[in-house]
Amino acid sequence: MEHPDRTKVVLLACGSFNPITNMHLRMFELARDYLEDTGQYRVVRGIISPVGDGYKKKGLIEASHRIEMARLATESSDWIRVDPWEGQLAEWVETAKVIRHHYEELVAAEHCNDEVDTVRVGKKRRHEEREGGPYSNHLRADVPQLKLLCGADVLESFSVPNLWKSEDIAEIVGRFGLVCITRAGSDAWKFVHQSDVLWGHRKNIHVVKEWVTNEISATHVRRALRRGQSVRYLLPDAVVRYVQEHGLYSAESEEKNADVILAPLQKYAKGSS
Repeated sequence: MEHPDRTKVVLLACGSFNPITNMHLRMFELARDYLEDTGQYRVVRGIISPVGDGYKKKGLIEASHRIEMARLATESSDWIRVDPWEGQLAEWVETAKVIRHHYEELVAAEHCNDEVDTVRVGKKRRHEEREGGPYSNHLRADVPQLKLLCGADVLESFSVPNLWKSEDIAEIVGRFGLVCITRAGSDAWKFVHQSDVLWGHRKNIHVVKEWVTNEISATHVRRALRRGQSVRYLLPDAVVRYVQEHGLYSAESEEKNADVILAPLQKYAKGSS
């Protein structure tokens, strides 16, 4: 059912997806139900953006595999898709920049759909450039809102030293917005309360409670795969087949990047020294 009076929303999930699990997909469904149940929003698209190899996380297999598994996992969805842009970058890029990229894509798509003359488009662009361009706080009313979809673990990670820039957190939450799916044993609002930045933008944070608890963890999945145990019904069947066909997730792959410092910790620690 169409709701023209509701604000259109696009949900963006960034992460390792190493591998993508049914819970990753379930998060999108939970977030859409929650937002649309408010009567204010209509979720029109979900985007999965696997992180690139430059992130250097321990046990992170090649982005090409993670992108393809995510593509296979979303084949049956009519609204969630995979975007390979971030995963194909040679160097790690901050989540705030990834969100900006996708917002600019939404703006560009809206430009293509605008049935206006080129003079008006040119004037609008020059105005936006004067206002600070795509990096200003100004968001277009005719473009869907873009919100970062994450688990409570991401919200908690905002407090880890040198993992995030405070200005990036402020931009992500303040300019765009956050939809956080809680897990058992986590208190998302506690972390919001403890952070002045998050508290200041609390009206832009949507905390979604998962009442049917599902503790599928990619870490646990990889452990089961290393031990030759079944992971069926934890991952989409097409992903299970892909993992088996390519022999992914071994004791050797889990040690990848074991002696390498995570990219943001490298970057921000240098900047603070």
